[in-house]
Amino acid sequence: MVDGFHEVRFPLRLSFNVTGGPVRRTDIVNLSNGREARNRRWRDSRRAYDAGSGMRSVADLYEVLSFFEARGGALHGFRFRDPVDGKSCAPDRAVTPFDQVIGEGDGETVTFQLAKTYGDVAGEWRRVIAKPVVGTVRLAVEGVELPASAFTCDAATGLVVIDEDYIPQSGALVQAGFEFDVPVRFDAERIDLNLEAFRAGRIPTIPLIEILP
Repeated sequence: MVDGFHEVRFPLRLSFNVTGGPVRRTDIVNLSNGREARNRRWRDSRRAYDAGSGMRSVADLYEVLSFFEARGGALHGFRFRDPVDGKSCAPDRAVTPFDQVIGEGDGETVTFQLAKTYGDVAGEWRRVIAKPVVGTVRLAVEGVELPASAFTCDAATGLVVIDEDYIPQSGALVQAGFEFDVPVRFDAERIDLNLEAFRAGRIPTIPLIEILP
């Protein structure tokens, strides 16, 4: 357990009806000449979700209640599986070790941070991936996949350490593929349970907010 974070995942079956995605903050000033000036307030986007939609069984309601209490409400963070963006590649594709460039060798460096780059010809953004899913990380150096025994990956930080026998030489691209969770916390101090029918009910909202690395 990292301080303030529990390495447990929000129950997968309760995430199927989740809504949400990235949030970005931009200041927009309307000028007297009709134009506008825009200023980026946040360097990185931050994910926000609501996992409360849909009818739930009483057992599901109790599981959410128990999970909320175990985290101390908003006190401790936890892992959350984004149903749309949880891979190094597109959601309809299989992970390969060539999905993302995470660094370049210099003949000495053996530690690299997992990351995912979003972008097109007009711009791009690099997202640090700190919560990879255990057993899903694949690595390649200069276009050749490394055996699983050639590196270790810290599932709590996303740091990859390559064995000394496979140190990337100067200019060699280091690539990776992986599945990952989003570190989040509850963005509320209470969870409202609503029993609507026999053995079924609803939690109107379960707001979650990403914890940035």
